[in-house]
Parts: sequence; C-alpha cells; structure tokens
Amino acid sequence: MEWPCIVIAGPTATGKTALAVDVAHALGSEIFSMDSRQVYRGLDLGTGKDLEEYQRVTPAIPYHLIDIVEPSEVYSLFRFQADCYAALEEFRKKKGNNTPPILVGGTGLYLEAILKRYDIAQVPENPALRAELSERNLEDLTLELGVRSPELRDRTDLSNKRRVVRALEIALSQPTGEIPRSRLPEWTLKPVVFVTQWDRAALHTRIAERLQARLAAGMVEEVQHLRDKGLSWDRLNDLGMEYRQIAALLRGEKTRDAMETDLLHEIRQLAKRQETWFRGMERRGIQVHFINPQTTTDDILAQARDYL
Repeated sequence: MEWPCIVIAGPTATGKTALAVDVAHALGSEIFSMDSRQVYRGLDLGTGKDLEEYQRVTPAIPYHLIDIVEPSEVYSLFRFQADCYAALEEFRKKKGNNTPPILVGGTGLYLEAILKRYDIAQVPENPALRAELSERNLEDLTLELGVRSPELRDRTDLSNKRRVVRALEIALSQPTGEIPRSRLPEWTLKPVVFVTQWDRAALHTRIAERLQARLAAGMVEEVQHLRDKGLSWDRLNDLGMEYRQIAALLRGEKTRDAMETDLLHEIRQLAKRQETWFRGMERRGIQVHFINPQTTTDDILAQARDYL
C-alpha cells in the first residue's frame, strides 16, 4: 500500500520549519523531524529546533522525533528508522491513510532511509576499529568503503568523516549468528518532495544573522549546561559543530571572536554539503521540486495535490 506524504527539506536556515508548520496546519497533519541531532534533549539552540514555531498556530502542531533521547546516548540511523516508522504508524492509525504526514529536516541520509526503506543492519560499535579508522584520511576511507560496500558508500555522506568511519565499521563487521535488521512497514511512502533553495549570498547572510540570534539567546550557556550535567568534552565534540566550537571556547582554546568566525564558516560549509545532497536525490530516484523564499503555503498545497 502506498501512503502519500509531503517532504520539506533543504539546507540549514532556509525556513523549513515555519513552512512545514503552515502546511501541517492547513492539512490537519503532524510533523516528523528528519534531523540527526534534534532527537537529543537539551540540544535546542545548537540544533535550531525552533520549538516556538509549532506553537505559533492554534491548535499547536504535534511533532515527532524531537527530544526523544539523552545527549549521552549514541543514536544510530537504525534506531531512527525504527522510531520513525513506529511514529508514522501511530499517526496513520489515528488519522487514516488520507492525511499525509509532513516530513521536515536537513539530514538527507535520515530522510532517504525512510523514503527508500533502507535495509539496515544493527551492527554494534567497535571502539578499537573506530579508533584505528579515524587515524586514516577521508579519501582513503572513502575508497575502501567503495570497495567493501558500494551500496553503503552510495548512501553515506562522504563529506562527513565520522559517518564514513561508521559505514566502514559496518562494512568490515563479521557478525556471527543472527543480526537484527530493519523491520519495514507494510506500507510504502509516496512522497512529494520540496527542497528549499536560496541565493548563496542571501543564505550566507541569513546564516550569519541566525547564528548571532542563537548566541544572543544563550547557545554558549546551553553548552555549559550540558557540560555541568556531566557530558564529556569528547561527547560534545561528537554532537556537531556548535558544540565542538563552543566547547573549545569553554576550555579556553579559542577566543569568542575566533569561535564565532570558525563556527560561521562551518555552518556555511554544512549548508553547501546539504545543497549537494539534495541536488543528488533525483539521481538516486527521488523526484524533487525546488522552492524559493517566495514560495507560499498555497503554492505547496496546490503542487502537492497534483501528486498525492
């Protein structure tokens, strides 16, 4: 059975959440976050959850896959896929097959794992192997991943060394006995995919303004609070650029100005990688409709009706 859904994806700071809230409100639907870090409690400003957006309309829009695990836990793609399918199934039972769920976010890998029903093996972490792989350069790791598992290479963010290391960890594993694999639902999502697209200069300006707003709202204090609760420096580094850069500031390794300059550069680089990923989705079999900042909710709904 095919079940229609609407996807609003795109780079960071392009207004995905606000647009998704308006679409969900118009359809009486709910939002499912496709973000690898918004799953963590307490990572609010650093991951740009924009939780106030969901309260902007009446009734407030229910959301899923946000604030579901502690930041000390390592949350895998395998777990995300399982949790997402479970949340979607509950929504389907409540709303029926004619109300499309709204999938929103910037983590292209997580989105495609849901839309394309990736068959994922639950391979345990191997700290010794991971440490060994981390010593090698990204190009070497990518080449070996292509040899070991071309399929896994094709669905891995090859610009992210941590994800390439994890993919190789999976490819190199030699499990004995039965290994858990994805439990796929009986329905298949039929998506209409909208990807936000901004002029590069305008997006850079928006990213800079958003970063300053997040810092003014207490992003440094958010990281300090996580540290005060016992989160290690290593774990903060693993949680992404905002937490890594601010941790360096808190340790006295960077000045405030250097931290802000480096973080701004990293976020802009992230946006570029996200643009590349979403442009490549059509090559991987998913039709994409690019939308600009002037696209309205009515535009989205009118175009979606032609596909759902």
